[in-house]
Amino acid sequence: MIGRLRRDAGGATAVEFALVLPAFLALIVGSLSAGNLGFTVSSLQFAVQAAARCSAVNTTLCNSASATVAYAQSRYMGPTISPTFTSTTAGCGHTVSASATFGFHVATRTIGVPLTASACYPSASTS
Repeated sequence: MIGRLRRDAGGATAVEFALVLPAFLALIVGSLSAGNLGFTVSSLQFAVQAAARCSAVNTTLCNSASATVAYAQSRYMGPTISPTFTSTTAGCGHTVSASATFGFHVATRTIGVPLTASACYPSASTS
């Protein structure tokens, strides 16, 4: 009786599928989350670069720190993580920085990944 059950391969595919499916789904969901994190970093960097350039070049639109911050917020197109933008003219010229925390979902936990971006654009010459 036991020998006959050992030779019977019926259902082996279903068992193998049940063993492999959780790991495969975790790989797919992890890849999507990592892609979303990469998109968020890229969007944050784009927003600070565009705002720093606007502050240095387009003085009618970005004529104050608050206008530059509002411009940076309008250029950010990533997920809703509520980044905090700051604008200064200290250092190399017009500097815009951003910081945010990205919620990276791992199984039943959410890990906060701190993100920062900074861009500096030199002041436009008046020659």
